[in-house]
Amino acid sequence: MNVEFVDNSETVLEELEEAALRALETCGMIAEGYAVDLAPVAEEYGGTLRGSITHTVDEQKKTAYIGTNVEYAPYVELGTGKYYPGGRPTPWVYQDKLGNWHYTAGQRAQPFVKPAVADHAQEYRDVIESEMKQE
Repeated sequence: MNVEFVDNSETVLEELEEAALRALETCGMIAEGYAVDLAPVAEEYGGTLRGSITHTVDEQKKTAYIGTNVEYAPYVELGTGKYYPGGRPTPWVYQDKLGNWHYTAGQRAQPFVKPAVADHAQEYRDVIESEMKQE
């Protein structure tokens, strides 16, 4: 009896790699959508924050990143002053560009990135599983 062995491991690994990247892209798009929906809109900025939210996939690290490059986004996500852990505990005043004075103790956090990821973990697992099974 003669048995011939065919090594398909390279093809299988390539297919797994492609499935993983498809899953990451899909998860990134879904998380981006949730973050956009959760991001607050300040009328004076015309929706700049929402419009800047995007995702990227790092193929080398097998990671999807969701975020924004808007300068003030961390302050919206995490809060400021007494509302940020370790932030300034005392109130302060500042003058806006129109010359008006404002009193504040900080801004409460309005998370949009963290819940877009953390609150939908099972959905992302399902996407990954589906891609890996090629359903």
